[in-house]
Amino acid sequence: MEILDILIIGAGPIGLNCALEAQKNNLSHLIIEKGTIVNSLYNYPLYMRFFSTAEKLEIDEIPFISTAPKPGRQEALEYYQGIARQKKLNINLYEKVLGVSKNNELFEIKTTKTTYVAKNLVIATGFYDIPNLMNIPGENLPKVKHYYTEPYPYAKQKIVVVGSSNSAVDAALETYRKGAEVTMIIRHSEISKSVKYWVKPDIENRIAEGSIKAHFNAEIIEIKENTVFFKDEKGEIHEIDNDFVLAMTGYLPDFDFLRNSGIELKGGCLNPFYNLETMETNVPNLYLAGVVCGGKDTHLWFIENSRIHASMIINTILSRSK
Repeated sequence: MEILDILIIGAGPIGLNCALEAQKNNLSHLIIEKGTIVNSLYNYPLYMRFFSTAEKLEIDEIPFISTAPKPGRQEALEYYQGIARQKKLNINLYEKVLGVSKNNELFEIKTTKTTYVAKNLVIATGFYDIPNLMNIPGENLPKVKHYYTEPYPYAKQKIVVVGSSNSAVDAALETYRKGAEVTMIIRHSEISKSVKYWVKPDIENRIAEGSIKAHFNAEIIEIKENTVFFKDEKGEIHEIDNDFVLAMTGYLPDFDFLRNSGIELKGGCLNPFYNLETMETNVPNLYLAGVVCGGKDTHLWFIENSRIHASMIINTILSRSK
């Protein structure tokens, strides 16, 4: 069986960047991805635009050409998938990693298809695959959606949007403009300050004029087939008619997978242990890259500030091979 220099779990932008660094330094590499290339971006809302400008989304100094000030989902897919094709990166798609174990100095990575052996392992799995559940009665009903792609299915429907982040605000505005009757249930006292600066005035004005209803300092407590119950800031319970719930409550890394791989998780936010200078975890030669580093604090890392993880990891691996 071939012993790889480095195996990377996850073909997101940072996983691709790790592979590019490995390729440039003549390290044998393989990316294992359970979906398509940049699978999380593929599952983003169809018309989403990034907060970052194109140059901040670039990897390996490959220019990201965009005709708009803020590139959108389709441009990003073209960019990252194009890099994977042009650079002929070694990627196995639609193959899920089931478990990781270490035998002496080598990692054994078992997948749905086979087992691989590698000297070094990078986990760059992001956080978009596991919804942050509300854990309330009725959350498992078919009308509850934790992922939003486009507004058209919700025309002329009564929609409850849970949350006040970028995803919640985008869903509320887009469904409203396609004819939905939108109510937002927001746990905080205002729209999140992290909402894109060109979108925030739009949602605040729609709420102020009453086009979109919003209940602040409120919490959804139960979902039924045709209604939703929520509690307001006074503790009073309200029931409203409802066809769909868009629960834009965020997403989490696969903490069970990290634990089972031997990585220590710290504190209430389950921050994984890693060396800030090398990205190495408490398991020797097992590294983290990208947003998975943040634990429950998924807002800490994104493409533009975690691109450097790839060079940090590869430089560490090279320094130990001398």
